[in-house]
Amino acid sequence: MEKSTGTDKNSETRSILRHAPLAIIVIVATIGFFTLKDYITFDTLREHREALLAFRDANYYGLVASFLAIYIVIVSFSLPGAAVASVTGGFLFGLGLGTFYNVTAATIGACAIFLAARWGLGKNLTAKMDASNGTLKKIKNGLAENEISVLFLLRLVPAVPFFVANLLPALVGVRFSNFVFTTFFGIIPGAIVFTWIGVGLGAVFDRGENPDLSLLWEPQIIGPILGLAALAFLPIIIKTLRGRKGI
Repeated sequence: MEKSTGTDKNSETRSILRHAPLAIIVIVATIGFFTLKDYITFDTLREHREALLAFRDANYYGLVASFLAIYIVIVSFSLPGAAVASVTGGFLFGLGLGTFYNVTAATIGACAIFLAARWGLGKNLTAKMDASNGTLKKIKNGLAENEISVLFLLRLVPAVPFFVANLLPALVGVRFSNFVFTTFFGIIPGAIVFTWIGVGLGAVFDRGENPDLSLLWEPQIIGPILGLAALAFLPIIIKTLRGRKGI
């Protein structure tokens, strides 16, 4: 009897530890939403831009490391300010390197959320889907057949929140390697837009204005991104049609 009680306690402890990372992310994200939204802003960047540029010129690699660390924390804990961070990347490092740093940091942060969810809720849900013979099993099998395309769609469709695109794949058991690949390359189009806005940020500040992030929704910008989303969806359509025709 004592053995059984000890086993139960160990199992309960392991369960708590598995869920702890995601729980910590949710708690920090909630606190951050109420405490940081007024600090990570373009006004803050405007106020400190000269100091940031001076630090970049004096200690470039130190600024790169600091920028990546801050951006990774913002994404990992879903804190407010990801758009500001992306624009800042362009402002400090230019379009090419700024995009690379933005994409790298966002991908690492996304992986942190994915793994936290996979170790906890994802492990239990995936096991239930594997054991099921009904609709859940069909959904999982369909996802496995079109995993890359679905993951790219989650990244390319602007209406899907970044946190959701990080969390859902972990809950349904997608392969981590596919998640990393599609995250890195799938967020590049949007990252280029935000970084590009940052390249001209100095002139915008000089006019006493804030950058216009609605640029992402302009037809000449959103059109190509939705075109890429359509290309990602094409393999799913082709497989569905072949399945119906028995090809």
